[in-house]
Amino acid sequence: MSTDRRIASLTPCAGRCSTVFGDSVCRGCRRFNHEVIKWNTYTEEQHSAVWKRLDAQLDQILIPMLPLADLRHVEGFVLSRRVRLRDDASKGRKLYHALKICEKNKNFTEDSGLGITQKQVKPIWQEFERRVLALATASYDLAFLRADGISHHLLQMDEEQEI
Repeated sequence: MSTDRRIASLTPCAGRCSTVFGDSVCRGCRRFNHEVIKWNTYTEEQHSAVWKRLDAQLDQILIPMLPLADLRHVEGFVLSRRVRLRDDASKGRKLYHALKICEKNKNFTEDSGLGITQKQVKPIWQEFERRVLALATASYDLAFLRADGISHHLLQMDEEQEI
């Protein structure tokens, strides 16, 4: 009998998937619908590519929104709340988890290292949610347009070769 207790691999899942309702981009984790569906079949390289895109979005939005954050303090706070992070988690990812914890319990705000007050948590969270979903959706739309353009180009090349 094996005593190996494996911990499930980390996923970006936020536990509120909207792709089951037909969204192209999940409102919880902001992965594309096909990434949510195929996540368990992805290689580590594919996982890493998705994580990097998501972390870049968090960096782009949260770092400017939380200019007074103390990253070392935030890291300690997030780890003390038993949040599991990838070793290569970005600053934005760490800020996201700290803000998410404070959004659920504003009493943790002072200890979070985010450099904000309890009254600022809700408006910052709401603005973050608005911005990150808009950015993720734009990223999806751009990827779709590129794929569609490539597909049209390939079809055009096939038609030209047939002539």
